[in-house]
Amino acid sequence: MSTYNEILGLDYNTSRGKMEMPEYGRNVRKMVEHLRTIEDREKRSQQAAAVVKVMELLNPQVHQQDDYEHKLWDQLYMIAGFDLDIDSPYPCPVAEEFSKSPVPLPMKDSKIRATHYGRNIEKIINLLKAEPDGEVKTEMLRGLATYMRQQYLIWNKDSVADETIFQDIEKMSDYEIRIPEDLHLDKLSADVNFSKPGLGINLGQPGGGKNRNKKNKRKKK
Repeated sequence: MSTYNEILGLDYNTSRGKMEMPEYGRNVRKMVEHLRTIEDREKRSQQAAAVVKVMELLNPQVHQQDDYEHKLWDQLYMIAGFDLDIDSPYPCPVAEEFSKSPVPLPMKDSKIRATHYGRNIEKIINLLKAEPDGEVKTEMLRGLATYMRQQYLIWNKDSVADETIFQDIEKMSDYEIRIPEDLHLDKLSADVNFSKPGLGINLGQPGGGKNRNKKNKRKKK
């Protein structure tokens, strides 16, 4: 007995087979299926070349790829389920080569101790461990602490004590780094505005939000 959809002549994608290359649409798939009904091998091969030309028109960006003609013929075979007896300029690819699982990317084994600083800060601190004590190391610690303070203010609070940053450096170095007692960071201006990336305000620019508001007011006038 025919179903209700068959009686009405309705045909939904949910009732159709899975498409191997959905970017080319079902019409191309029907063309490929029609190739199997052509008994003459020479005509079948000619029609296969015509289908490849249609695929090229539907996917013009393929020209940006190296050896794009080879890729188009491979895709034709994929649409045909790797079962197409034709004379083509390229051999039929092996199906197993397209079903291999991707190679997993190696992940970092160790967790980031302080996510608001990032892993690069940890690497810098590890490098500073081997640096001999002296003026050079002190200036390097000053620059590092200044940058860490900026990152802290972006992601955490409106203010932070220098001692907190110094303690974080010592802790992240497993206390192999000791901050000199006479090390102090420059005071922050009250107009400095640290904002999270993507909010359209320059990080560390004094009065960044104020300047933007002034520009907007001038535009309204």
